[in-house]
This record gives sequence, C-alpha cells and structure tokens, in this order.
Amino acid sequence: MSQANMSKKHRAFLKWAGGKYGLSDVIAKMLPKGKCLIEPFVGAGSIFLNTDYPKYILNDINQDLINLYKILQTKPDAFIQDAKKMFCEENNQSENYYQFRKEFNASDDSYFRSLVFLYMNRHGYNGLCRYNKSGGYNVPFGKYKRPYFPEAELNFFADKAQQATFVCEGYRKTFTRAKADDVIYCDPPYVPLSKTACFTSYAGNGFGLDEQADLANAAEEVSSEKSAVVLISNHDTIWTRKIYEHANKIKSIKVARTISPKGNTRKKVAELMALYK
Repeated sequence: MSQANMSKKHRAFLKWAGGKYGLSDVIAKMLPKGKCLIEPFVGAGSIFLNTDYPKYILNDINQDLINLYKILQTKPDAFIQDAKKMFCEENNQSENYYQFRKEFNASDDSYFRSLVFLYMNRHGYNGLCRYNKSGGYNVPFGKYKRPYFPEAELNFFADKAQQATFVCEGYRKTFTRAKADDVIYCDPPYVPLSKTACFTSYAGNGFGLDEQADLANAAEEVSSEKSAVVLISNHDTIWTRKIYEHANKIKSIKVARTISPKGNTRKKVAELMALYK
C-alpha cells in the first residue's frame, strides 16, 4: 500500500469506546518503521487501518471481536452480504434487537455470533460492548433512526486484513511474539481520570492498576531484550507518569472528549504517549 493511499484517514467499521481514530495521525507519527506492527489491545483497529507496515499481529482478549475479524479476513464477500441483510427497518426495533441478543448469547456458532455482534454494535446503545459476569452480552437497544451499515469500511478492513494475523490471548503472550525491529503499540483500558473513580469497579474489567504497572514492565523488558519499540497510550495522570518513568520519551497531548451521550459536552483531556526503544 503506497503512502499516498494512507493520506485518507480510514474509519473502523465498529463503534468503539476509546477508539483511536481521532489520534491516529499523532500515533502513526510516533511509531517508527518496522517489519511488523503488533497490537496487544487492537480494539476497533484504527491504528492498524491508518498505518503502513508489511505485517501485523493483532490481539484482543475479546473472542467475539477476533472471530469477527478472522471471518472478515477469510470470507469477506459472503459475510458483508449476510450482514447487510440484517440492517433493515424491521430489525431496528427493540423486540428484534433483544431476540437477536438472546440468540447470540445462546449460540456458539462463530459466524452467527459475528453477524449479530456487528448488528448489535450498530443498533445497541452508544456503540458499547459489554458482557455480564456469566459472559452474556448485555448492551440495551440504542433507538437510532437509521443505523449506518459500514460497507466501505468493512471492505477496506477485509483487504488490509490480508497482511494481519489475528490472535486472542493475554497481552504478555502477545509480547513474546515480538522480534527485533518489530513495533508494538499498546492501547490498554485507560486508568480512571478522577480520584473518585472507584478502583475496585474499574478493576472489574480485568485490567486494574497491577496490570497497568505490569504492562509498563513488559514494555521495558521487550525494548531492552528484543530491540523492539513499544508505544503505550493512556490518560495523563500522576499515576501513569510514575509507571512510565523509565520510558525514553513521554509526550502529552490534549484531546477533545465527548463526555455525554448527546455529544454536546466536550472537554479537553490530556493523553500520555510513552515510548520505549
């Protein structure tokens, strides 16, 4: 893919909390050239979509997300055609949404789950992705007038996915895949911004403060032992500055954040980029 093609920014086909579309220019500039870009927390894939590496290793702990990516990689035409049929007026009603959600939670068919995962991502509340303790998807209906079917975005992702290997594992395992001259970009669940944010409930997503510190340790280890470069993004807080104190370079940038579902309350939040090389 030529750099000329990269001048147009590409959106992810999924709505995703904490997605990096808005920051993809800044992050891409900070990432050095390399043979392979490894993302231990790929999420909706905005950095993958807006960088130009020969190869990618893309990991996420969410099995539904990775299954969807693998299906889109191997049978894009059939999948996009089947998914498009689900975006009709009849399915944009709460009864149908909750019926699909129920069938999704009862199914272990990865193709069916992938179709419904995309449908729920676009028809569910605020594009959230959330599961209850027993692993059931529990995002409520979103009440959108006409949910957008991301056909062009799906096709672009499917094309670019030919350069990628998708895995579903813990971030430490993904780090072991790095070789010399590889580049790792980490977009972990962010630390809470306010002191009042409850640390116990925050740790409920499986990524608490211990994991944040361990990720910084992993970045230090892989950069010194394997000569791989690691870039981590997070909120700019006293805590993150402390855990990333051994990074070679730290950059803070102000980002406009929408902090209400209506999208009219925006405030600037500082994000931190820690580079280990």
